[in-house]
Formats: sequence, structure tokens, C-alpha cells
Amino acid sequence: MAHSFTQEYFQIPSVTRAYTTACVLTTAAVQLEVITPFQLYFNPDLIIRRCQIWRLITNFLFFGSLGFSFLFNIIFLYRYCRMLEEGSFRGRTADFVYMFLFGGVLMTLFGLFANLFFLGQAFTIMLVYVWSRRNPYIRMNFFGLLNFQAPFLPWVLMGFSLLLGNSIVVDLLGIGVGHIYYFLEDVFPNQPGGRKLLMTPELLRTVFDTPEEDPSYFPVPEEQAGEFWQDQGGDGEEHNEQGQ
Repeated sequence: MAHSFTQEYFQIPSVTRAYTTACVLTTAAVQLEVITPFQLYFNPDLIIRRCQIWRLITNFLFFGSLGFSFLFNIIFLYRYCRMLEEGSFRGRTADFVYMFLFGGVLMTLFGLFANLFFLGQAFTIMLVYVWSRRNPYIRMNFFGLLNFQAPFLPWVLMGFSLLLGNSIVVDLLGIGVGHIYYFLEDVFPNQPGGRKLLMTPELLRTVFDTPEEDPSYFPVPEEQAGEFWQDQGGDGEEHNEQGQ
């Protein structure tokens, strides 16, 4: 069973696996009181004055203590992050990482004015939004109660948060940043006079993408190489016989 779990775990796409694992481990560390949420939350003053740079990342990794909210968020994060990575970003890991960076930077900038401490939920909503806009004809079912098409999913989640008594500012932030990315990446380049504005840096492509094979390179097949040496060996034997 352990082998099966390990095999399944490493079949998860790399970015989804890394981000989901980081979120689960961070929550586990808080639950075990190894660290506290006060060491993780987004605080511009501590980041700038005390150089606590890790807060720029850790505020995206904590979804609250173990409970319904955590399970709900982590399931949606895993599901839609994986579907994006295996779908529209398949074979484009660098572009996917760039979307993470773009969304994270924008949310951090908005977080300066919205007084938000943890942005993980907003990041999940961003992933859901981008997926839903790229799959507009998929029919969704929410807990067996609502049937709707995929583009309405982020709004349904926001309504669900409202019913639970949570602030919808985080959901609106995720929807807003997701729409900005979707517009710049999928809509604006296809408009008259539009062009692609989000260009993935070559450094990310070098690190994350597998280099393409040179189409002009044709290696010698092993079978042909073997035949060549056999022929050479045969010729050598003939020369030896002639010499004798």
C-alpha cells in the first residue's frame, strides 16, 4: 500500500505536487505547534523592516487549522491546479510557474491595501477562475444542489463563502487577479491590434521545460553501427586469409 501511495504521489504533476505538499506540511506544522500563524502571515512592516522575506511565500501556504475550511480549500486547490497543469498548461511547466508568480505578485500588491493576512484562498480562486474560463462548456454540480456551467463556479464559491459568514474580499481578489491573467493571456492577444504581453522569461524555460530535440540531428541507429563493425571485422578476416 505504501508503494502504491508513493507511486500515485509522484504521478501528480510537479508544480501541483510541490504546492499542495507545501500547504499540507505548513498546516501540519502549525497543528503540531512547531510554528505559529503569527510567523506566517503577510505583514509588510515585518517584511521590509525586519527582512522577514519568507512571509511573501508562507502567507500563500496556510489555510487555517485542520477542519472543514482547510479540507474544502485543499481539495479545490489540488483538483483545479492539477487540471490546469495537465490541461491547458500540459508541456508548459514554465508558463504555469510564471502564472503562479504573476498571480502571487499581483495579490501581494493588492494585499498591501486590503489588509489581508493570508492569500492562499485567493490564489485557489484564481486557479479556479482561469480553469473555468478555459472550459466554458463543462457542466458543474455543486453538492448536488446547483447545476451550472463552469464560468459560474468562482461566483458560486464566493456565494458559499458568504453563506458561511466569511469575508468575500479574498474571493473577489482571486477572481480579479484571475480575470486579469485570463484577459492578458487569452483575450487581448486575439483582439485586433492586440499582442501577447505576458512573456515567460527564458530563465524559467531553461529551468522547468525540457529542451526540444534538434530536428536536424539524426543519430546513427545502434543496429547500423553494429552491422558496420561486423562488416569491418569480416573484412579484416578476409584480409588475414588473403595474407596467409
